[in-house]
Amino acid sequence: MLELHLDPVGGIAGDMFAAAILDLRPDLETGLRAALALCPLIEDVEFERLAHNDGVLTGQRFLVRKHGADRQHPHAHHHHHDHHGHDHGHDEDDGHDHGHSHDHTDWRLIHEALVTSGLDRETVRHAVGIFSLLAEAEAHVHGMPVDDVRFHEVGAWDSIADIIAASWLIKELATNRWTVGPVPLGSGRVKTAHGLLAVPAPATVLMLEGFETIDDGIAGERVTPTGAAILRYLCERTRSQPVPRKLMGSSHGFGTRRMPGISNCLRVLAFETAEPAFAEREQVAVLECEIDDQTGEDLAHAVDQLRAHPAVLDVIQASVFGKKGRMMTHLRILAKPDALEHVLRLAFDETTTIGIRHSIVARSKLTRSLATVEDDGHVLNLKRVKRPSGPTVKLEADDVAGIKGNAERMKIRHLADTVLLTDEEE
Repeated sequence: MLELHLDPVGGIAGDMFAAAILDLRPDLETGLRAALALCPLIEDVEFERLAHNDGVLTGQRFLVRKHGADRQHPHAHHHHHDHHGHDHGHDEDDGHDHGHSHDHTDWRLIHEALVTSGLDRETVRHAVGIFSLLAEAEAHVHGMPVDDVRFHEVGAWDSIADIIAASWLIKELATNRWTVGPVPLGSGRVKTAHGLLAVPAPATVLMLEGFETIDDGIAGERVTPTGAAILRYLCERTRSQPVPRKLMGSSHGFGTRRMPGISNCLRVLAFETAEPAFAEREQVAVLECEIDDQTGEDLAHAVDQLRAHPAVLDVIQASVFGKKGRMMTHLRILAKPDALEHVLRLAFDETTTIGIRHSIVARSKLTRSLATVEDDGHVLNLKRVKRPSGPTVKLEADDVAGIKGNAERMKIRHLADTVLLTDEEE
Protein backbone atom coordinates (compact mmCIF):
# COMPACT_ATOMS: atom_id res chain seq x y z
CA MET A 1 0.00 0.00 0.00
CA LEU A 2 1.14 3.53 -0.77
CA GLU A 3 2.09 6.00 1.96
CA LEU A 4 3.21 9.54 1.18
CA HIS A 5 5.20 11.73 3.55
CA LEU A 6 5.26 15.50 3.06
CA ASP A 7 8.49 17.17 4.12
CA PRO A 8 7.94 20.98 4.08
CA VAL A 9 11.60 21.91 3.67
CA GLY A 10 10.78 25.45 2.61
CA GLY A 11 7.10 25.27 3.53
CA ILE A 12 3.92 24.37 1.70
CA ALA A 13 1.43 26.09 -0.61
CA GLY A 14 -1.19 24.68 -2.97
CA ASP A 15 0.98 25.12 -6.06
CA MET A 16 3.98 23.52 -4.35
CA PHE A 17 1.84 20.49 -3.42
CA ALA A 18 0.61 20.07 -7.00
CA ALA A 19 4.15 20.51 -8.35
CA ALA A 20 5.59 17.89 -5.99
CA ILE A 21 2.92 15.32 -6.86
CA LEU A 22 3.39 15.91 -10.61
CA ASP A 23 7.15 15.55 -10.12
CA LEU A 24 6.45 12.18 -8.50
CA ARG A 25 3.81 11.16 -11.07
CA PRO A 26 4.27 13.10 -14.35
CA ASP A 27 1.94 10.61 -16.04
CA LEU A 28 -1.00 12.37 -14.30
CA GLU A 29 -0.50 15.64 -16.18
CA THR A 30 -2.86 14.89 -19.09
CA GLY A 31 -5.70 13.78 -16.84
CA LEU A 32 -5.27 16.84 -14.63
CA ARG A 33 -5.62 19.16 -17.61
CA ALA A 34 -8.95 17.54 -18.49
CA ALA A 35 -10.15 17.72 -14.87
CA LEU A 36 -9.46 21.45 -14.49
CA ALA A 37 -11.65 22.16 -17.52
CA LEU A 38 -14.69 20.62 -15.77
CA CYS A 39 -15.06 23.16 -12.93
CA PRO A 40 -17.35 26.14 -13.80
CA LEU A 41 -15.17 28.71 -12.01
CA ILE A 42 -11.94 27.85 -13.86
CA GLU A 43 -12.92 26.54 -17.33
CA ASP A 44 -10.52 28.99 -18.97
CA VAL A 45 -7.57 28.13 -16.72
CA GLU A 46 -4.62 26.06 -17.85
CA PHE A 47 -1.40 25.10 -16.09
CA GLU A 48 2.21 24.60 -16.99
CA ARG A 49 4.54 22.12 -15.32
CA LEU A 50 8.07 23.55 -15.41
CA ALA A 51 11.30 21.80 -14.57
CA HIS A 52 13.15 23.75 -11.88
CA ASN A 53 16.71 23.72 -10.54
CA ASP A 54 17.58 26.03 -7.66
CA GLY A 55 21.27 25.13 -7.82
CA VAL A 56 20.90 22.54 -5.06
CA LEU A 57 17.85 20.41 -5.89
CA THR A 58 15.79 19.72 -8.98
CA GLY A 59 12.04 19.34 -9.22
CA GLN A 60 8.95 20.99 -10.70
CA ARG A 61 6.93 24.18 -10.50
CA PHE A 62 3.17 24.42 -11.08
CA LEU A 63 2.04 27.62 -12.79
CA VAL A 64 -1.57 28.41 -13.71
CA ARG A 65 -2.80 31.01 -16.21
CA LYS A 66 -5.98 31.91 -18.03
CA HIS A 67 -6.26 31.06 -21.71
CA GLY A 68 -4.74 33.80 -23.80
CA ALA A 69 -2.49 35.14 -21.02
CA ASP A 70 1.09 36.05 -21.97
CA ARG A 71 3.04 32.80 -21.73
CA GLN A 72 6.10 34.74 -20.65
CA HIS A 73 4.21 36.22 -17.68
CA PRO A 74 2.05 33.55 -16.10
CA HIS A 75 -0.33 34.71 -13.40
CA ALA A 76 1.58 34.54 -10.13
CA HIS A 77 -0.15 32.94 -7.18
CA HIS A 78 -0.66 35.58 -4.54
CA HIS A 79 -3.05 34.07 -2.00
CA HIS A 80 -3.48 36.32 1.01
CA HIS A 81 -3.94 34.95 4.46
CA ASP A 82 -7.19 34.42 6.31
CA HIS A 83 -9.32 34.23 3.24
CA HIS A 84 -6.34 35.97 1.74
CA GLY A 85 -3.06 34.11 2.00
CA HIS A 86 0.09 35.36 0.39
CA ASP A 87 1.50 32.70 -1.85
CA HIS A 88 4.52 30.87 -0.64
CA GLY A 89 6.33 31.53 -3.87
CA HIS A 90 6.53 35.31 -3.53
CA ASP A 91 7.84 37.91 -1.15
CA GLU A 92 5.40 40.33 0.40
CA ASP A 93 7.14 43.28 -1.24
CA ASP A 94 7.87 41.86 -4.68
CA GLY A 95 6.40 44.97 -6.28
CA HIS A 96 4.20 43.21 -8.84
CA ASP A 97 0.55 43.98 -9.45
CA HIS A 98 -0.96 40.50 -9.59
CA GLY A 99 -4.27 41.73 -10.82
CA HIS A 100 -6.74 40.39 -8.28
CA SER A 101 -5.96 41.95 -4.93
CA HIS A 102 -9.65 42.73 -4.53
CA ASP A 103 -11.12 39.47 -5.85
CA HIS A 104 -13.60 37.79 -3.57
CA THR A 105 -15.90 34.79 -3.94
CA ASP A 106 -18.58 33.55 -1.57
CA TRP A 107 -17.89 30.12 -0.10
CA ARG A 108 -21.47 29.18 -1.00
CA LEU A 109 -20.78 30.00 -4.66
CA ILE A 110 -17.62 27.88 -4.70
CA HIS A 111 -19.46 25.00 -3.01
CA GLU A 112 -22.30 25.16 -5.54
CA ALA A 113 -19.85 25.28 -8.46
CA LEU A 114 -18.05 22.21 -7.16
CA VAL A 115 -21.09 20.01 -6.51
CA THR A 116 -22.69 20.89 -9.86
CA SER A 117 -19.49 20.52 -11.88
CA GLY A 118 -18.55 17.67 -14.17
CA LEU A 119 -15.75 16.64 -11.82
CA ASP A 120 -15.89 13.10 -10.48
CA ARG A 121 -17.48 12.79 -7.04
CA GLU A 122 -14.28 11.76 -5.27
CA THR A 123 -12.45 14.87 -6.47
CA VAL A 124 -15.43 17.01 -5.43
CA ARG A 125 -15.41 15.39 -1.98
CA HIS A 126 -11.73 16.24 -1.49
CA ALA A 127 -12.15 19.80 -2.81
CA VAL A 128 -15.17 20.50 -0.62
CA GLY A 129 -13.28 19.06 2.35
CA ILE A 130 -10.28 21.35 1.82
CA PHE A 131 -12.38 24.45 1.14
CA SER A 132 -14.57 23.66 4.17
CA LEU A 133 -11.53 23.74 6.44
CA LEU A 134 -10.60 27.15 5.04
CA ALA A 135 -14.16 28.43 5.49
CA GLU A 136 -14.42 27.12 9.06
CA ALA A 137 -11.12 28.78 9.99
CA GLU A 138 -12.25 32.07 8.45
CA ALA A 139 -15.59 31.91 10.23
CA HIS A 140 -13.86 31.34 13.56
CA VAL A 141 -11.34 34.14 13.06
CA HIS A 142 -13.92 36.71 11.97
CA GLY A 143 -16.78 35.63 14.22
CA MET A 144 -19.29 34.87 11.49
CA PRO A 145 -21.36 31.90 10.26
CA VAL A 146 -19.50 29.60 7.85
CA ASP A 147 -22.10 30.22 5.14
CA ASP A 148 -21.31 33.94 5.21
CA VAL A 149 -17.57 33.55 4.55
CA ARG A 150 -16.27 35.37 1.49
CA PHE A 151 -12.84 34.37 0.29
CA HIS A 152 -10.60 37.11 -1.04
CA GLU A 153 -7.48 35.98 -2.92
CA VAL A 154 -8.05 32.34 -1.86
CA GLY A 155 -11.28 32.64 -3.83
CA ALA A 156 -9.46 33.87 -6.94
CA TRP A 157 -9.20 31.61 -9.98
CA ASP A 158 -5.57 30.63 -9.47
CA SER A 159 -6.13 29.51 -5.88
CA ILE A 160 -9.27 27.59 -6.84
CA ALA A 161 -7.23 25.88 -9.57
CA ASP A 162 -4.58 24.91 -7.00
CA ILE A 163 -7.17 23.27 -4.74
CA ILE A 164 -8.97 21.48 -7.59
CA ALA A 165 -5.62 20.24 -8.89
CA ALA A 166 -4.60 19.02 -5.42
CA SER A 167 -7.97 17.29 -4.96
CA TRP A 168 -7.81 15.47 -8.29
CA LEU A 169 -4.23 14.35 -7.65
CA ILE A 170 -5.18 13.11 -4.17
CA LYS A 171 -7.96 11.06 -5.72
CA GLU A 172 -5.71 9.58 -8.39
CA LEU A 173 -2.99 8.57 -5.93
CA ALA A 174 -5.44 6.65 -3.67
CA THR A 175 -2.86 6.89 -0.89
CA ASN A 176 -3.41 4.73 2.18
CA ARG A 177 -1.88 7.30 4.54
CA TRP A 178 -0.39 10.80 4.46
CA THR A 179 2.07 12.07 7.04
CA VAL A 180 3.96 15.33 7.44
CA GLY A 181 7.19 16.40 9.09
CA PRO A 182 7.65 19.45 11.33
CA VAL A 183 6.11 22.54 9.75
CA PRO A 184 8.17 25.78 9.59
CA LEU A 185 6.21 28.67 11.09
CA GLY A 186 8.08 31.59 9.52
CA SER A 187 7.82 35.10 10.90
CA GLY A 188 7.25 38.72 9.94
CA ARG A 189 4.17 40.31 8.36
CA VAL A 190 2.07 39.60 5.28
CA LYS A 191 -0.14 41.97 3.30
CA THR A 192 -3.81 40.99 3.28
CA ALA A 193 -7.15 42.54 2.38
CA HIS A 194 -7.39 43.52 6.07
CA GLY A 195 -3.93 45.10 6.24
CA LEU A 196 -0.76 43.60 7.65
CA LEU A 197 -1.06 40.39 9.66
CA ALA A 198 1.57 38.53 11.67
CA VAL A 199 2.93 35.32 10.14
CA PRO A 200 1.47 32.75 10.41
CA ALA A 201 -1.87 34.54 10.13
CA PRO A 202 -4.85 33.62 12.34
CA ALA A 203 -6.68 31.24 9.99
CA THR A 204 -3.46 29.39 9.16
CA VAL A 205 -2.65 29.04 12.86
CA LEU A 206 -6.03 27.43 13.49
CA MET A 207 -5.51 24.86 10.75
CA LEU A 208 -1.99 24.03 11.96
CA GLU A 209 -3.09 23.30 15.54
CA GLY A 210 -1.85 19.87 16.61
CA PHE A 211 0.98 19.64 14.08
CA GLU A 212 4.64 19.63 15.08
CA THR A 213 6.32 22.92 14.14
CA ILE A 214 9.86 24.28 13.94
CA ASP A 215 11.45 27.70 13.85
CA ASP A 216 14.46 27.49 11.55
CA GLY A 217 15.15 31.22 11.79
CA ILE A 218 14.07 31.97 8.22
CA ALA A 219 11.49 34.76 8.03
CA GLY A 220 8.53 35.18 5.72
CA GLU A 221 5.31 33.28 5.16
CA ARG A 222 6.22 29.60 5.00
CA VAL A 223 2.75 28.05 4.96
CA THR A 224 -0.16 29.56 3.04
CA PRO A 225 -3.80 29.02 4.02
CA THR A 226 -4.23 26.63 1.09
CA GLY A 227 -1.15 24.68 2.15
CA ALA A 228 -2.37 24.53 5.76
CA ALA A 229 -5.82 23.33 4.64
CA ILE A 230 -4.29 20.54 2.55
CA LEU A 231 -2.17 19.42 5.50
CA ARG A 232 -5.15 19.51 7.84
CA TYR A 233 -7.28 17.55 5.40
CA LEU A 234 -4.74 14.84 4.61
CA CYS A 235 -2.27 14.32 7.41
CA GLU A 236 -2.22 12.78 10.84
CA ARG A 237 -1.39 15.28 13.56
CA THR A 238 0.21 12.74 15.89
CA ARG A 239 3.49 10.91 15.48
CA SER A 240 2.78 7.42 14.18
CA GLN A 241 4.40 4.20 15.31
CA PRO A 242 7.22 3.15 12.95
CA VAL A 243 6.35 0.24 10.67
CA PRO A 244 8.49 -1.55 8.08
CA ARG A 245 8.16 0.13 4.71
CA LYS A 246 10.10 0.44 1.49
CA LEU A 247 11.14 3.84 0.10
CA MET A 248 9.94 3.91 -3.51
CA GLY A 249 10.76 7.44 -4.63
CA SER A 250 10.91 11.15 -3.89
CA SER A 251 10.00 14.43 -5.57
CA HIS A 252 10.19 18.20 -5.10
CA GLY A 253 7.68 20.98 -5.70
CA PHE A 254 9.13 24.52 -5.73
CA GLY A 255 7.87 28.01 -5.06
CA THR A 256 9.54 30.99 -6.77
CA ARG A 257 10.85 32.75 -3.72
CA ARG A 258 14.55 32.36 -2.97
CA MET A 259 15.41 31.80 0.67
CA PRO A 260 18.84 31.97 2.31
CA GLY A 261 20.50 28.63 2.94
CA ILE A 262 17.52 26.41 2.14
CA SER A 263 15.63 25.18 -0.92
CA ASN A 264 12.14 26.64 -1.15
CA CYS A 265 10.49 23.30 -1.84
CA LEU A 266 8.07 20.71 -0.58
CA ARG A 267 9.59 17.24 -0.69
CA VAL A 268 7.42 14.13 -1.05
CA LEU A 269 8.67 10.70 0.00
CA ALA A 270 6.74 7.70 -1.35
CA PHE A 271 6.70 4.47 0.67
CA GLU A 272 5.22 1.05 0.13
CA THR A 273 3.98 -0.85 3.17
CA ALA A 274 3.13 -4.53 3.45
CA GLU A 275 -0.02 -4.18 5.53
CA PRO A 276 -2.27 -7.27 5.61
CA ALA A 277 -5.04 -6.90 3.04
CA PHE A 278 -7.65 -8.19 5.50
CA ALA A 279 -6.99 -5.57 8.18
CA GLU A 280 -7.45 -1.83 8.41
CA ARG A 281 -4.68 0.02 10.21
CA GLU A 282 -5.43 2.95 12.47
CA GLN A 283 -4.04 4.65 15.56
CA VAL A 284 -5.40 4.77 19.08
CA ALA A 285 -4.37 6.61 22.22
CA VAL A 286 -3.63 4.39 25.22
CA LEU A 287 -3.83 5.91 28.73
CA GLU A 288 -2.85 3.81 31.76
CA CYS A 289 -2.57 4.24 35.51
CA GLU A 290 -2.88 2.35 38.80
CA ILE A 291 -5.27 3.45 41.57
CA ASP A 292 -5.11 2.33 45.21
CA ASP A 293 -6.96 5.09 47.08
CA GLN A 294 -10.39 5.27 45.44
CA THR A 295 -13.40 3.24 46.58
CA GLY A 296 -14.79 0.63 44.22
CA GLU A 297 -18.14 2.41 44.13
CA ASP A 298 -16.60 5.75 43.19
CA LEU A 299 -14.22 4.18 40.67
CA ALA A 300 -17.14 2.42 38.98
CA HIS A 301 -18.83 5.80 38.56
CA ALA A 302 -15.57 7.24 37.15
CA VAL A 303 -15.33 4.43 34.61
CA ASP A 304 -18.94 5.07 33.53
CA GLN A 305 -18.12 8.74 33.00
CA LEU A 306 -15.04 7.85 30.96
CA ARG A 307 -16.95 5.36 28.80
CA ALA A 308 -19.61 7.98 28.11
CA HIS A 309 -17.07 10.29 26.46
CA PRO A 310 -17.59 10.11 22.66
CA ALA A 311 -13.85 9.82 21.98
CA VAL A 312 -13.30 6.91 24.39
CA LEU A 313 -13.27 3.55 22.61
CA ASP A 314 -13.00 1.29 25.68
CA VAL A 315 -12.06 1.25 29.36
CA ILE A 316 -10.50 -1.83 30.96
CA GLN A 317 -10.04 -2.55 34.68
CA ALA A 318 -7.85 -5.21 36.26
CA SER A 319 -6.80 -6.03 39.82
CA VAL A 320 -3.04 -5.87 40.35
CA PHE A 321 -0.62 -5.92 43.26
CA GLY A 322 1.36 -2.77 43.99
CA LYS A 323 4.11 -1.88 46.45
CA LYS A 324 3.93 -3.45 49.89
CA GLY A 325 1.51 -6.04 48.54
CA ARG A 326 -1.33 -3.55 48.18
CA MET A 327 -4.26 -4.39 45.94
CA MET A 328 -4.73 -1.79 43.20
CA THR A 329 -6.85 -1.30 40.14
CA HIS A 330 -5.06 -1.01 36.81
CA LEU A 331 -7.00 1.27 34.47
CA ARG A 332 -6.47 1.28 30.71
CA ILE A 333 -8.33 3.69 28.45
CA LEU A 334 -8.41 3.46 24.66
CA ALA A 335 -9.34 6.71 22.91
CA LYS A 336 -9.20 8.52 19.59
CA PRO A 337 -5.74 10.08 19.16
CA ASP A 338 -6.92 13.61 18.44
CA ALA A 339 -8.89 13.65 21.73
CA LEU A 340 -5.96 12.57 23.92
CA GLU A 341 -5.78 15.83 25.88
CA HIS A 342 -9.54 15.92 26.53
CA VAL A 343 -9.61 12.32 27.76
CA LEU A 344 -6.50 12.93 29.86
CA ARG A 345 -8.18 15.84 31.66
CA LEU A 346 -11.34 13.80 32.20
CA ALA A 347 -9.36 10.89 33.67
CA PHE A 348 -7.57 13.19 36.12
CA ASP A 349 -10.89 14.75 37.16
CA GLU A 350 -12.77 11.48 37.59
CA THR A 351 -10.10 9.38 39.34
CA THR A 352 -7.70 9.95 42.23
CA THR A 353 -4.57 9.17 40.22
CA ILE A 354 -1.86 11.83 39.98
CA GLY A 355 0.00 10.30 37.04
CA ILE A 356 -1.15 8.80 33.74
CA ARG A 357 1.06 7.15 31.14
CA HIS A 358 -0.07 7.70 27.57
CA SER A 359 1.08 6.93 24.06
CA ILE A 360 -0.21 6.69 20.49
CA VAL A 361 -0.05 3.14 19.16
CA ALA A 362 -0.98 1.41 15.92
CA ARG A 363 -3.65 -1.25 15.75
CA SER A 364 -5.00 -3.45 12.98
CA LYS A 365 -8.78 -3.76 12.84
CA LEU A 366 -10.73 -6.43 10.98
CA THR A 367 -13.57 -5.43 8.67
CA ARG A 368 -16.89 -5.82 10.46
CA SER A 369 -20.57 -5.16 9.81
CA LEU A 370 -23.86 -5.51 11.67
CA ALA A 371 -26.95 -7.39 10.50
CA THR A 372 -30.38 -7.35 12.14
CA VAL A 373 -32.75 -10.33 11.88
CA GLU A 374 -36.06 -11.23 13.54
CA ASP A 375 -37.07 -14.61 14.91
CA ASP A 376 -40.29 -15.33 16.86
CA GLY A 377 -40.55 -11.68 17.85
CA HIS A 378 -36.90 -11.43 18.90
CA VAL A 379 -34.83 -8.72 17.22
CA LEU A 380 -31.29 -10.00 16.99
CA ASN A 381 -28.12 -8.07 16.16
CA LEU A 382 -25.37 -10.09 14.53
CA LYS A 383 -21.77 -8.91 14.27
CA ARG A 384 -20.14 -10.20 11.08
CA VAL A 385 -16.34 -10.17 10.92
CA LYS A 386 -14.06 -10.99 7.98
CA ARG A 387 -11.09 -12.97 9.32
CA PRO A 388 -8.04 -14.20 7.38
CA SER A 389 -9.36 -17.78 7.55
CA GLY A 390 -12.95 -16.83 6.69
CA PRO A 391 -15.96 -14.91 8.03
CA THR A 392 -17.52 -15.36 11.48
CA VAL A 393 -20.82 -14.24 12.98
CA LYS A 394 -21.47 -13.50 16.64
CA LEU A 395 -24.70 -12.63 18.41
CA GLU A 396 -24.66 -9.53 20.56
CA ALA A 397 -24.63 -10.71 24.19
CA ASP A 398 -27.50 -8.45 25.23
CA ASP A 399 -29.80 -10.08 22.66
CA VAL A 400 -29.11 -13.60 23.93
CA ALA A 401 -29.35 -12.60 27.61
CA GLY A 402 -33.14 -12.27 27.49
CA ILE A 403 -33.76 -15.69 25.94
CA LYS A 404 -34.64 -18.44 28.43
CA GLY A 405 -33.86 -22.09 27.90
CA ASN A 406 -30.86 -23.73 26.28
CA ALA A 407 -32.96 -25.06 23.38
CA GLU A 408 -34.07 -21.55 22.45
CA ARG A 409 -30.53 -20.23 22.69
CA MET A 410 -29.29 -23.08 20.46
CA LYS A 411 -31.99 -22.19 17.94
CA ILE A 412 -30.82 -18.58 17.89
CA ARG A 413 -27.21 -19.63 17.44
CA HIS A 414 -28.26 -21.83 14.52
CA LEU A 415 -29.87 -18.75 13.00
CA ALA A 416 -26.51 -16.96 13.25
CA ASP A 417 -24.86 -19.89 11.43
CA THR A 418 -27.50 -19.58 8.71
CA VAL A 419 -26.64 -15.93 8.22
CA LEU A 420 -22.94 -16.85 7.99
CA LEU A 421 -23.64 -19.48 5.31
CA THR A 422 -25.67 -16.93 3.36
CA ASP A 423 -22.72 -14.51 3.50
CA GLU A 424 -20.37 -17.19 2.18
CA GLU A 425 -22.70 -17.96 -0.73
CA GLU A 426 -22.79 -14.27 -1.67
